[in-house]
Amino acid sequence: MTLRLSTVILPYRRWHEGGRATWQRAEQLGFHGAFTYDHLSWRSFRDGPWFGAVPTLTAAAAVTDRLRLGTLVTSPNFRHPVTLAKELISLDDISGGRITLGIGAGGTGYDATALGQEAWTPRERADRFGEFVPLLDRLLTEDAVSYEGNFYSAHEARNIPGCVQRPRLPFAVAATGPRGLRLAARYGQAWVTTGDPKLYENGTPEQSVQAIRRQAENLAAACAEIGRDASAMDKILLTGFTPDRGRPLQSLDAFVDFAGRHQELGFTEIVIHWPVPDSDFAAEDKVFEQIAMEALAQLG
Repeated sequence: MTLRLSTVILPYRRWHEGGRATWQRAEQLGFHGAFTYDHLSWRSFRDGPWFGAVPTLTAAAAVTDRLRLGTLVTSPNFRHPVTLAKELISLDDISGGRITLGIGAGGTGYDATALGQEAWTPRERADRFGEFVPLLDRLLTEDAVSYEGNFYSAHEARNIPGCVQRPRLPFAVAATGPRGLRLAARYGQAWVTTGDPKLYENGTPEQSVQAIRRQAENLAAACAEIGRDASAMDKILLTGFTPDRGRPLQSLDAFVDFAGRHQELGFTEIVIHWPVPDSDFAAEDKVFEQIAMEALAQLG
């Protein structure tokens, strides 16, 4: 598959003070897609401005024409499948069918306790994710859904007229463990990884590539279990969380080298963070735009 280049735009700017212009510039630069995080607050941005993902994507849909839009990623931490499905159907309609839902099991960050609950254990997050994704799939493909689960319920939930994209908008499932990869294999139109978090601090880029290769092999095995060809799935790498950190955005050559190594693993889409000054995602705007406009031509 041809490699695509997308960006993730953190929702920290007021819409009329740079927010709108950023999404429009992403389309002008030729990015395939532009995503945003779906958090209530996040890491070092917790005590500064941070806006909601769905309203931000709705506004972005209104000021762009071709750019695919979506979340990287939504999680069950503060979402319920019934209400999320209604918002996604509305967003898919407003955008004219340009939405991809990146979805993951969630973590232990601020979202995990913002509603007053105790942070879920890894096993409970996996259990909830295993219920959340199949129910959301039904809600986005059926006119009326009733369901009683261990964690989520729906009672005659109506979702007419459904998504513009049929049978529903695509899921990009973030997963690295066996249970998540099985969900990705069954319900995902794409798989998302950020690499192996255990290697971020002290690992090497070479170790990271090997770890990601193993993840891709495990995905292929999960697909084979259900008779699916993993090579037909899109595979998305969200950058910035491997031992390479910000180095791929230091120059065009550095990015082409980084992207090429992951393209060889079968990745079809590389997602880079829009530069955020004075943060882990700081980068020179000129280099970032050069990468956006020139890198794919070098990668073939």
